Amino acid sequence: MKLFEFDGGSFRSLQSVPAKAPENGFVWAYLERDQLGGELDALQRVAEQLGGSLLLDVHVQDLVNAAHPSDYDATSVYDRVIFRRLATEQERRALASPGGRNTASALIRIDSRAIGFVVFDRLIVSVHNPGCDSARVVLERIAAHARLGDQGAVLRPGVPQTPAELALRMITLEVDGYLALRKELTDALETAQNRLLRPRPLQGAWAGLMNTRQQLRLLQGLCDEQQDAIQEWLDDVREQPLSSYAAEVRFAQHARDQLIARARDVMEHIDRVLRQAHQLEQTCETLVQMHFSAQNQRTNDIMLALTAITAVFLPLNLFTGFFGMNFEHLPLIHSSALIMWSTLAAMVVLVVVMLAWLWRLHYLAPRTQGE
Repeated sequence: MKLFEFDGGSFRSLQSVPAKAPENGFVWAYLERDQLGGELDALQRVAEQLGGSLLLDVHVQDLVNAAHPSDYDATSVYDRVIFRRLATEQERRALASPGGRNTASALIRIDSRAIGFVVFDRLIVSVHNPGCDSARVVLERIAAHARLGDQGAVLRPGVPQTPAELALRMITLEVDGYLALRKELTDALETAQNRLLRPRPLQGAWAGLMNTRQQLRLLQGLCDEQQDAIQEWLDDVREQPLSSYAAEVRFAQHARDQLIARARDVMEHIDRVLRQAHQLEQTCETLVQMHFSAQNQRTNDIMLALTAITAVFLPLNLFTGFFGMNFEHLPLIHSSALIMWSTLAAMVVLVVVMLAWLWRLHYLAPRTQGE
């Protein structure tokens, strides 16, 4: 478990648990999910000493559960927020089958992980999966704005003033990953369209399209859960007294307004992802209908060609059927070879005439544009 202390416009790493939280700041306890079981007792001591309450068993189980959906819950002392983030490239490669190969280049998989936050007035606990780099990125951004040694209550825009603000910063970073995913999904859908609408669809094209549609629906479900969780948290923040944010009213009002603005910004980002997912799903449904229409058109072309071939050989079948009847007296049966060659020539001429007529009617060639 790693501890960081934020005090005014500065922050520093802690080697041990402080006796109390700073008056103008808070403490951040960061640990990975696989460490939670072994450090639960230490985490409970930190929560009781700096936050004023032990974590409930049900909330500890939520933090341990990597498959927990986005959700919000609260007690009289702290808020518990679960937010699902996109898996990193390292996490995706770790789960990929060795030597595996996608059957379709449009195959996109939305893999998400749960990140948990427990937000007190002067303490925040965050639980991450191994490989999650959101904490590192947020620390690097804060370090670029922090002013070491400044212990005054200076409101610096780059340094979080409350635990809830720090949690929202990490959530915003994860939502940005969903915004970047929109480009991948759009490219995947275009690839699936090009592969599927060919005269001879490539192998795996239909599976790629169905997978893309399934992942879009999964993305919509994730966004709906995220919106509900952030909205419930935002409603709870608006109902909390100003004393929960800072000792002075001026700083408290600023911190509260900044927190509400960040929460609304997160909601707006999630809504953008959700709208894009809806649009892509509609495009996917349209592509499915276009695929079936193209299949019907190809079937019609095949039937038209078979009908034309049947029409060409139908008169020939009439000739052969007539002269092939098993009667003793048939005209021209015992005629000279000239009659046979003349009949054969007439049949060839008839085939040529039928082919020319069908070609003129566009039964043997596709209609050009404008005809």
